[in-house]
Amino acid sequence: MSGDTPVACDYCKKPARLVNGRKLYPHRQDLFDKKFYQCEPCDAHVGCHPGTEKPLGRLANPGLRQAKIRAHGAFDPIWRSGRTSRGHAYKLLAEQLGIIQEDCHIGMFDVDMCNRVVEAVNVINSMPLNAHAPRNRSKHKRSRKQKHQ
Repeated sequence: MSGDTPVACDYCKKPARLVNGRKLYPHRQDLFDKKFYQCEPCDAHVGCHPGTEKPLGRLANPGLRQAKIRAHGAFDPIWRSGRTSRGHAYKLLAEQLGIIQEDCHIGMFDVDMCNRVVEAVNVINSMPLNAHAPRNRSKHKRSRKQKHQ
């Protein structure tokens, strides 16, 4: 396995190796065929988007992996519960973090930003989300013809 564009380790700046899940998670048969980038000396890795060699984020060492797990654990229920759409949840998170939405990707965050996600979720959870962004926007859009009837 080798990708066209080298992925560098965020810790040592050396190229990471493309490996399969069997190497990183020998106890998880469901991950055997998935691809990951790994920097063995730094104990850092990141998964790839399904069917590609494109990393899901940045390489993470054990501390950052735990921070990302906490951030996703706090944030993902906002949209997975159906309270709002995933896109709207990320828009709100970006606003709370003071960043643009295009840069709001937990997979790219460092430990400090992951900790800020957990704090921001407390604010977002106090918002009446259903009123702001229904999951199925098409129900709330009327055609020009319907508006004038």
